[in-house]
Amino acid sequence: MTQRTVSLTIDDAQVEVPEGSTLLDACAQRGIDTPTLCYGETLQPVNACRVCVVELEGARTLVPACSRVAEDGMVVRTDSERVRHSRKMVMEFLASSTDLSTTPVAEGYGPAAPPDPDRDHKRTGHHEEPDGQTAATVHAPTKVDNDLYVRDYSKCILCYKCVDACGDQWQNTFAITVAGRGFDARISTEYANPLPDSACVYCGNCIAVCPTGALMFASEHELREAAQWDESRQTQADTICPYCGVGCNLTLHVQDNQIVKVSSPDDHDITRGNLCIKGRFGFQHVQPRPDRD
Repeated sequence: MTQRTVSLTIDDAQVEVPEGSTLLDACAQRGIDTPTLCYGETLQPVNACRVCVVELEGARTLVPACSRVAEDGMVVRTDSERVRHSRKMVMEFLASSTDLSTTPVAEGYGPAAPPDPDRDHKRTGHHEEPDGQTAATVHAPTKVDNDLYVRDYSKCILCYKCVDACGDQWQNTFAITVAGRGFDARISTEYANPLPDSACVYCGNCIAVCPTGALMFASEHELREAAQWDESRQTQADTICPYCGVGCNLTLHVQDNQIVKVSSPDDHDITRGNLCIKGRFGFQHVQPRPDRD
C-alpha cells in the first residue's frame, strides 16, 4: 500500500514527506541542519530546550520542529530573524547558569560571548549595577563515585533524556529521576544515594543520550582533565560485541591506539543505541596493561 504524503513549504522550497513526519524530519529531508539539544533519535520528544524552534505561518508563537507534525500547506521559515534571535537567546540563557563547554551546538547558535548581565538592567530601567559574580548557577561538584562514568551536573540542562533512557522508554531501571523544583530541580538517584548504592546497572545508556557532557565516560573525563582529549586524533571502528549472542553493534572510539569510549549506532535495529554494562564498558581487556612492555 502506498504511504500517504503531505506537502509543505520550507524556506520557499516545496517539500513532500510521509504522513506523520515532524517538521524536523522535513527540514532534514530539505538538507537543513536544525540545532537540537533535548531531541534524541531514539526517544520521544519532550520539547524542553526549544533550540529547534521554527516560524510557522499563521502561528502566534514559534513551534518546536522536533514534535510539531507536518501538515499539508504549512509554510515554515527556519532562518528568519525571529528564529535566530530565539535560538541565540535560549543558548545564552542556558550558558548563564550552566557550563556548556562540552556542548556541541550548531554553528552560529552557541553563546559566542558571555551572557550580557546588563540586559535586564537595560530592559527594566533599574539602575543598580548587576553583579555577575553572585548570579545563580547550577554549579555542583563533579560526582566520581564509580570507575565507569562521571556525573558533572554543572553541565546539566535538564533535558530529561537520561531519565527517559533509564526509564520506560528503554532500560526500565528507573535509577534516576528529576528531584526538586524550580531552580533547585536536578537529576538525582533515589534519596540522592551514591550511584553504587542505587538501582543503576551501569548500562551507560544515559551517557549515550546526554547532549552536554554532564554524563561522561571516566576515560574521557580523565583525558579532558589532562587536556589530552582530541577528537581530531580519534578514529572509529565498528564491531560486534563478543559477550553474548544478541549481536549488538559497537563503535569503538580510539585515540593513540587506545579505546577511549564505546557507543552504538542509533539506527541499528537490535540496539537502537543502547548497550549493557559489558558492551559499553567491558573493553579494558583489549588495552595494553601499563606494566607490560
